[in-house]
Amino acid sequence: MATDLLERVRKSLQEFLSGKGLRRTPQREAIIEAAFGTDDHFNAEDLLKRAQEIDRSVSRATVYRTLPLLVESGLLREIELGTGTKVYDPNFIDRPTHNHLICVDCNKIIEFEDTNMELLENCITRRLGFSPASKMIKIEGHCDELKRQGSCEHLRTREAQEGTRG
Repeated sequence: MATDLLERVRKSLQEFLSGKGLRRTPQREAIIEAAFGTDDHFNAEDLLKRAQEIDRSVSRATVYRTLPLLVESGLLREIELGTGTKVYDPNFIDRPTHNHLICVDCNKIIEFEDTNMELLENCITRRLGFSPASKMIKIEGHCDELKRQGSCEHLRTREAQEGTRG
């Protein structure tokens, strides 16, 4: 992540935390660096591992308390995969109009932007009398690699990770 973007995130979060009477801590700082130091979507456990690589004192509880703050502040977007799994999107700040294709078999997430999609969203919301506060399109389906080959790299990786957790 570019240094200027990380600084904007830090400043925005500091203002948000101050407004809630909360303070900036080294653990929260490590979580920020871990969350916004990647373009990949992540879940809470992924973030915990990344943050602990930066600061070993980051606890699971601090990650689980900080994630809702990041979402509420508008810095992260939470995506429900439909399996009870939540992932977080760190690209929301730079690309607030992007959307997601999600494979229901392997949970692979592909981001996309399309000006036609934005035009369609705007036409639909106006026609139905809405002024959008936020927009998110999530299209669920089956990835072609899995359909063609019966398996895909993302599914093998996910199964390997779940095997090490169990």
